[in-house]
Amino acid sequence: MPKMTFIERNGEQREVDAPLGLSVLEVAHKHGVDLEGACEGSLACSTCHVIVAPDWFDRLKRPSEDEEDMLDVAFGLQKTSRLGCQIVMTEALDGLTVSLPPSKKAG
Repeated sequence: MPKMTFIERNGEQREVDAPLGLSVLEVAHKHGVDLEGACEGSLACSTCHVIVAPDWFDRLKRPSEDEEDMLDVAFGLQKTSRLGCQIVMTEALDGLTVSLPPSKKAG
């Protein structure tokens, strides 16, 4: 089974099983990783924002215009930011590494 690694907000790395056909958001929820996904993958929010490791970013299919629009409002946006609900696990993504962005704290 493919694996992927989440780098949590505290820097801890968690390698988990990542079943084929599940999104990064679904994999996170399956393993109790703190990735919100408020819209449940319907591309109506940016709460499943992840930062893809640079060596993996170019292996992903390009984001849709709708995903790019949602990323525009994501907190902590970086060059390799994507929405976890839009990255679906395939054999080619075995070993994928993503980081969770810093938490947005209410001030």
